[in-house]
Amino acid sequence: MADASGTATAATSPAVAKVGAAAEARAVSKAQAPAKTIELADKAHTWPYLVRLEFLAGLIVMIVLTVWSIALDAPLEEIAQPNRTPNPSKAPWYFLGLQDMLVYFDPWLAGVVLPSLIIVGLMVIPYVDVNPKGNGYYTFKYRKFAISTFIFGFFFLWIVLIVMGTFLRGPGWNLFAPWDYWDPHKVVPLTSVDLSEFLFGIPASSAGGVLLGLAAIGGWFSLGAVFYIWKRNSPTMKKLGFVRYAIVAGLWLTMMALPAKMVLRIGFNIKYVLVTPWFNI
Repeated sequence: MADASGTATAATSPAVAKVGAAAEARAVSKAQAPAKTIELADKAHTWPYLVRLEFLAGLIVMIVLTVWSIALDAPLEEIAQPNRTPNPSKAPWYFLGLQDMLVYFDPWLAGVVLPSLIIVGLMVIPYVDVNPKGNGYYTFKYRKFAISTFIFGFFFLWIVLIVMGTFLRGPGWNLFAPWDYWDPHKVVPLTSVDLSEFLFGIPASSAGGVLLGLAAIGGWFSLGAVFYIWKRNSPTMKKLGFVRYAIVAGLWLTMMALPAKMVLRIGFNIKYVLVTPWFNI
C-alpha cells in the first residue's frame, strides 16, 4: 500500500506542479500587463437624465410663479377710455425692446428686418458652427466667442432695452432717471441731425450726404473683411472658411450696429446715417 500510494503521489506531483506553474505565469503576466483605459460613453440617454432635470426645473419655475402671483397683485390700470390715450402708450413688457428700438431705427428696420435677422441668425448657428467641443455640455473655455456674443446680445441689448422701456421711458417717451418724477408736461427739445450734417454740414438727402452715408455703412461692414485678411492664416479661420465667416461677421456686425446707433442717438442726437427717398437707416 505504501509503495502504491507513493507511486501515485510521485506520478501526480508533476501534473500538479505544471498546473501551479501555469497559474503563477498567468498571475505574473496579468500583473505586468498595462492597465486598460476606461472609455466613457460620449452620449447620454434623454430619459431619465435630461427629461428629469427639465421636469424639476419646470416644476420649480411653476411653484415660484404660483407663489408670486398669489403674493403680489397684478398692476392693473384704470379702465381704458377711447378719448384718453395714456402717456406714454407702452406695449407689453416683452415687446418693449422692439418699441424702444423705434427710437434708433425706422419701423421697417426695428419691427421687421432686425427681428427677422435674429430668428435667421439663430437658425444658421448649427450650419456655421465648426467647433465640435462643447456639444452636449456647457463649457466656456472652448466657446468663448459664441457664449460671449449670446450674453451680450441677450442681456446687454434685449434685456437692457426692456428695462429702459419699462422703468426709464416716461411721458413723451423721454428718458427719466429712476429717482426723477415723470412729468407729463416735460418737453425735451431734440435737435436731430443726420450723420453727414453733424460731421460736414452736408444735407443727408443730397447726393453728397447719400454718398457719405453709404461710405459710413460700407466702412462699418468692411471691418469684417479687414479682420478676415488679418486672421486668414489662423487655424480657426481656415476651418471656418470664407462663406461661413462672411455669414457670422455680417450677423455680428449687424447686431453691434444697434449699440452704435444708440450711442449716436442718445449722445449726439444723430437720427440717420443714410437718407434716401425709399428708406432711411
